[in-house]
Amino acid sequence: MSAPSRPEPNYFGAGPALLPTNVLEEAAADLLNYQSLGVGVGEMSHRSSQATDIINETKENFNKILNIPDTHEVFFAQGGGTGGFAAVVYNMLASFAQKTGKKGKVDYFITGAWSQKASEEAERLGADVNIVADARKFNNGKYGVIPAKSEWKFSDPSETAYVYYCDNETVAGVEFAEVPEVPEGVELVADMSSNILSKELDVSKFGLIFGGAQKNIGIAGVSFYVIKKSLLDRLPQKEANALGIQVCPIFLDFPSIVKNNSAYNTVSILCIHIINLVLKNLLAKGGLSAQESLSKRKAQKVYSILDQNPALFNLPVDKSARSNMNIVFTINGEGNEEKFLKGSSARGLSGLKGHRSVGGIRVSNYNAVTEESIDKLIEFVKDFIKEASV
Repeated sequence: MSAPSRPEPNYFGAGPALLPTNVLEEAAADLLNYQSLGVGVGEMSHRSSQATDIINETKENFNKILNIPDTHEVFFAQGGGTGGFAAVVYNMLASFAQKTGKKGKVDYFITGAWSQKASEEAERLGADVNIVADARKFNNGKYGVIPAKSEWKFSDPSETAYVYYCDNETVAGVEFAEVPEVPEGVELVADMSSNILSKELDVSKFGLIFGGAQKNIGIAGVSFYVIKKSLLDRLPQKEANALGIQVCPIFLDFPSIVKNNSAYNTVSILCIHIINLVLKNLLAKGGLSAQESLSKRKAQKVYSILDQNPALFNLPVDKSARSNMNIVFTINGEGNEEKFLKGSSARGLSGLKGHRSVGGIRVSNYNAVTEESIDKLIEFVKDFIKEASV
């Protein structure tokens, strides 16, 4: 039985986001009957041999596409990005305590809503939080810049459990152009929920990379983690408690998850399977080098037409920090944003409304958004410019 197809969507939603149609077609068939087992991939045990094969193959393809060194381990967990905010605190503090006998401080960059939420969660869980740089202090109270390196204020490296940043902020439309340099010996943690697999990456620079799958590589219900293996060591819990480090819920405990090959509890095998299909799809298309070129080309097409019309379009993000994944802008002139959304919808272009907290327009340029979709959007923008009045 072949899965039903669909017209190729021109969808720019920020997440859960678009997936390649051919990936969804294969996943749909496997959801009904996986490898002629008579049951679907969402029905079989997460500890069955077939599920184990899916987990192992997905890890193998993650390693292959990101060229992950032997020093690091890939695993999958529940909790989404928000669960990751807490898991990072519990696990990284415990690892630092094992190494130093200290609770340690934690350093956070705040460059948008998600890194702000992550820092607030760390503080709520009792961590000693230092803000390396808060972008709002350098941009009239708003996000839209990456503060200059000269403004970064790190904690004493000997006291720092980790430095945390969000590589791409979906709401603010801000992306780091390069991996931030941190003090020698301090572990770097990155939330890459929304731009993982959009560009080449030197994994060796990171202690931990994590994110929810639903932005760029899968569906909601699973998170990915790439961790330095040495960070899986930690103090016994009683000793950690004595240092003020809280007990980590077992389903977020990294050593327990890794020891059980991502299946300590009932992880979604369907979600992991879809990640694997996406990985295989990307590998077949040339890997991250090809994807990075495509992502940049698509983004530049959008930024170019907007920059050519500054009287109509306002781009709040500094050019040095513009995201290739989430292009945000507002439209000058009364009623123009409503006209833009109504007109784009009439053309079959959907998912363009900005986040409810900031409004405006947001073009999410994830991997599954084709260049043809971007070109259709550009044609609409050109027609909109002719008719719009400021």
